[in-house]
Amino acid sequence: MARKSKLTQVAASIGGAFGKADRKAHKVVEAGALAKEELLAISKQVGALKRQLEKTTKRLKRALN
Repeated sequence: MARKSKLTQVAASIGGAFGKADRKAHKVVEAGALAKEELLAISKQVGALKRQLEKTTKRLKRALN
């Protein structure tokens, strides 16, 4: 059996490191997209609560008058 040359070994090491970095980058992008979706959902909930508070405030003002 022929031995692997140093160049082949280094290339394999570089390829492995690149693969690890690429997987990590994909995970970060996926987490960012998920965080963006969650933030959008939270902002919608805040908007709904704000409208509800405005309605309640109007009702309370009418009840006090």
